[in-house]
Amino acid sequence: MAPQPPAVEGFAIPGDPEEQSEDCLNLNIWTPGLDNVRRPVMVWIHGGSFISGTGAGLIYRGDDLTTGGDVVVVTINYRLGALGFLAHPSLVADTPEIEAIGNWGLLDQVAALSWVRTHIQDFGGDPDNVTVFGESAGGMSVSALLGAPSARNLFRRAIIQSGPAYSLPLARASETAEEVGRQLALPGLDRAALESIPAVELVAAVGAVQARLPAPGEIALSLLPVVDGHFLPDPPEVAVRRGDAAGVELMIGTTRDEMSMFALGSPEFSHIDNEGLVRWIRHAAPGADADLAIDCYRSARKGRGESTGNRDLWVAMGTDVVFRWPTLRLAAAHREHQPRTFVYLFTHETPAFGGILGSCHALEIPFVFGSVRHPAVAMFSGGGSEAESLSRRMQDAWTGFARNGEPSDGGVGPWPPWDPADRATMLFGPDGGVERAPRNEELESWESYAPLDSLGRL
Repeated sequence: MAPQPPAVEGFAIPGDPEEQSEDCLNLNIWTPGLDNVRRPVMVWIHGGSFISGTGAGLIYRGDDLTTGGDVVVVTINYRLGALGFLAHPSLVADTPEIEAIGNWGLLDQVAALSWVRTHIQDFGGDPDNVTVFGESAGGMSVSALLGAPSARNLFRRAIIQSGPAYSLPLARASETAEEVGRQLALPGLDRAALESIPAVELVAAVGAVQARLPAPGEIALSLLPVVDGHFLPDPPEVAVRRGDAAGVELMIGTTRDEMSMFALGSPEFSHIDNEGLVRWIRHAAPGADADLAIDCYRSARKGRGESTGNRDLWVAMGTDVVFRWPTLRLAAAHREHQPRTFVYLFTHETPAFGGILGSCHALEIPFVFGSVRHPAVAMFSGGGSEAESLSRRMQDAWTGFARNGEPSDGGVGPWPPWDPADRATMLFGPDGGVERAPRNEELESWESYAPLDSLGRL
């Protein structure tokens, strides 16, 4: 796997890859047969905050999707950390055919998609029917690819899981690069200097910069896709609203309690008081009416019989500010040009850590890949017949969408396209099925501050 920090203790899955190397641009293929059937192809981009992860993780094994859905599954690696996403004008590529100033990891993803287009027919796949999908940083990568001219025509459909279209302007990304340079005690930032630094030191430098970022509550990532004027001429959401990705059918969604994972073990948010909630809103969403938002969330949750404690209010607000509202705004932008736009909300809860995480970030991944029954995953997913049934429904939806753009295949049931007027959303959890504008009472508190049909940061 790409050079990266060691796995967080308690979150590593036994049997996952451990060997790291700059020679990391590999991909893995699962196929029902080496024949000429031309099956739908699903290319997975892993998450990990753009600094960690691997497409070879146990949780991402494609055998269950392949056998159950008669699809070809491809999982990929891409460069991470400084090697993948450091951006600065002095680091411009030294090959004339590549004018990028950053986004090296995204270039790897495009290279993998190009490889798939050229070779996947030899593995029983259809190069004209490729779906790219990913979660967290992988989902953000998919969002970025929607706005990347070099990725056009390399995939027909996209599935974005908890991956809003976040990016950085080049000036902001350059500041981070210069900070990494200072951390490495480099007199100047240039390609030759950085190329002389061992990968392990680059990983440590990015980690030190990351550690100084703000606490959870916004996307506190040191490295992100960058609007470099070449690979990304504009922010991805601008390109999507302009219609640059009009030909791509889209399925997109989040979990209900994304931010609970980021609050785990954080006293600041586990014991946040009302003043802390107000301060957080003013920091994460400057200009929003903090008191109105808090009252709105407290009232809506009380009406549904849910906890109104400050910690749970913060998780709900953080989830919507950081993940769900930007996701719906991207869906609204895409829907203007592509009617086949579908939105989901994952609501199944994990029993891990006494159930405090609820429906947390990344919980839906083993349900998509069918790894809920694996012993190392079951303690997180819940395991058992209920989890396996939900997993089959989700696999039907994911593979059905990859096959023909119709996620209602199999046992999913009718799933109408999303529209800003009624916001029909498929719920994956105990209360499955389509719901019109779920949990909309809370979202209305952000509508006046950052309207659904507007651009820019929430």
